Amino acid sequence: MEKMTSLKVNCWLRLLTVTLALLSKVPAMPVDVDRVCMAPSAAKYRLTFTGQWTQTAFPKHYPLYRPPAQWSPIIGVTHSSDYHIWQGNEYASNGVREFSERGEAWTLIKEVEAAGERIQSVYGLFSAPAVVGGTGQAVTEFEVFARHSLLSFIVRIVPSPDWFVGINSLNLCEGDNWIENISLDLYPYDAGTDSGFTFSSPNFETIPQDKITQITASFPSHPANSFYYPRLKHLPPIAKVSLTKIKNNQIFSLPIEPTHSNQIPSGNEIDGSLIKTPLDCEVSVWSPWGLCKGQCGTKGVKHRTRYIHMHPANNGAACPPLEEKRLCIPDNCV
Repeated sequence: MEKMTSLKVNCWLRLLTVTLALLSKVPAMPVDVDRVCMAPSAAKYRLTFTGQWTQTAFPKHYPLYRPPAQWSPIIGVTHSSDYHIWQGNEYASNGVREFSERGEAWTLIKEVEAAGERIQSVYGLFSAPAVVGGTGQAVTEFEVFARHSLLSFIVRIVPSPDWFVGINSLNLCEGDNWIENISLDLYPYDAGTDSGFTFSSPNFETIPQDKITQITASFPSHPANSFYYPRLKHLPPIAKVSLTKIKNNQIFSLPIEPTHSNQIPSGNEIDGSLIKTPLDCEVSVWSPWGLCKGQCGTKGVKHRTRYIHMHPANNGAACPPLEEKRLCIPDNCV
């Protein structure tokens, strides 16, 4: 009976598409019936965000103070397919710019509300508390409906120029069923609005604005970048999100205040401290050769030096020699 109902609805959608096209005399976009959610009623989910930003997994420029590594509050929406709070390879909105650069959510919330009122593509707006530390958890709950079965959210990496993690348009509905459980690894994105290379870079506006891009171990391909690990094929996940469908009679209390890593037990979560990313030593270029010192009639010696930019960590390559010397003819004898 359910299969028959699903087939009838699919046929109705196709007929509606053709009818609208004929009435408007404009070619209609085809309806992707495979993405149409047929699930009954609504579903409620628990979202658990877990930070995995540790000094062993990400040793380069790891921020220890002013401010130390941490995560902003989560800003999330449930919506339909004609809305995106953010999207890879597209330009960030002013709201995403302000949130990813400074953690200010006011403009972003106004953009979401406007989209909900204008095209009714947004059903719900939700948030979760900040995580005060690179590791730790934040938990929240939200509802989805068949018409608004997609989930998107954004979390700012603090400190950073304009970097964030998040999900864009995850469909929690499969045909006529709601997904029970799903976990996803999260990787950093660059909002394309600030050109800073390190976590603590001063404000350096990107002109013209770039598109949102995923940060990898080799992109941006600049040694100064805080995520640049040329020995790695892929960055380890910097965070993780788990989504669990809540049964109707299940009761759960949410934390209100920002959470430290030791306030919410991790349970069966993977310990991020087990990931050890090798960090090779980085040194400066050589200084100019110094004066040639020695007595006339004998070979003199001159020196040049360089200094350490980044000490090695987690069995990374050791630092090369920091001083070189070369035989020469003393300057006062030439």
